[in-house]
Amino acid sequence: MSRVRLLFSEAWSSITANISTSFASTMTVLISMVLLGLFIALGTWVLSYSAHVKKGLVVKVYFAKGATQAQEYEVGQHLRQDKRIKSVTFVSKEAAFKSQQKQYPLLYANVFSNPLPDTWVVKPVHAQDAPAIGQEIKNQVTGHGAAAAKWPGVNDVNWGDKTTKRVLRVAEVVSLVFLAAIILLVTASTLLIANTIRLSIFARRREIEVMKLVGATNWFVRGPFMLEGLLQGLAGSLFAVILLIIGKSIALPSILGHLHSTSDVHALPFALNSFALIAAGLLLGAAGSGLTLRRFLQV
Repeated sequence: MSRVRLLFSEAWSSITANISTSFASTMTVLISMVLLGLFIALGTWVLSYSAHVKKGLVVKVYFAKGATQAQEYEVGQHLRQDKRIKSVTFVSKEAAFKSQQKQYPLLYANVFSNPLPDTWVVKPVHAQDAPAIGQEIKNQVTGHGAAAAKWPGVNDVNWGDKTTKRVLRVAEVVSLVFLAAIILLVTASTLLIANTIRLSIFARRREIEVMKLVGATNWFVRGPFMLEGLLQGLAGSLFAVILLIIGKSIALPSILGHLHSTSDVHALPFALNSFALIAAGLLLGAAGSGLTLRRFLQV
C-alpha cells in the first residue's frame, strides 16, 4: 500500500508542477472523447438507419390508367417466375389512395379524385438486388419487341434507389468528417500528454538520478510518469462522459422528434459508448506516456 500511495503522490506532484500543460492535455482528451462519443452514436445510428432502409427496399411496378385486369395478372405471373423475388403483392389504386389518405390526411384533404395507379409491390430475396431488378424491368418496359411485350400496361417502375443512395452518401460524408476530426484531436492529445510528461521528466531529472543511485528499479522510476499519463487520459474521458450525459438529457429529446425512429433503428447503447470512451482515454494516456518514456527517460 505504501508503494501504491507513493506512486500516486509522485504522479500527482508531476501533474500539479505542470498544471497548465496538464490542463491543456486533459482538455484536448476531453474534446477528442466528446467527438468520438458523438461519432460512435451518430455513426451507429446512421448505419442502423441505412440497414433499415435497405431492408424495406422494394420495387414498385405501376400500371397505366387504362390497364386491364388481365394485363395486371400477366405481369404478376411474370414477376413470380423471377427467383430473385421473394414476394409479389398487388395494391389497387383504391387501397393505395386510402393508405396515403390515412398517412397524409392534410395533403389529401382536398383531393377528390384518385390519381394513384394500380401497383405490384415486389420484395426481393436480397435487398441489394432491388436496383438491378428495377432497372432491368424499366429497360424492358421502355424497350421494344418481345421484352416490352412481357410488361403489358406497365407505365413506370420505381425502387427507391435515390433514397438509399442519399442515405449512404450522407453516412459516408458524416463518417469521413468525424473521422478526420478525431484523428487530428487524438494525435494532438497524445502529443500534449507526451510533452507534459517530458516536462515532468526534465524538471525531476536530478531526483531521478538520485533514485537510480540509491537502487530504485526502472519500473519504480517510470511508474509515476506512466500513471500521470493514464490519469490525464482518464480525467479527460470521464469529463467527456459527463458532458455527453448532460447533452443526452437536454438535447437528445428535441433531436429524436425530428429523426426517423423505429424499433430496429437505434444507436449504440450509451453504457457501451461510455465504456469505449473511458478505454480510449486510458489508451491515449498510455500512448503518450509510452512515447515519452521510451525516447526521453533512459533508465
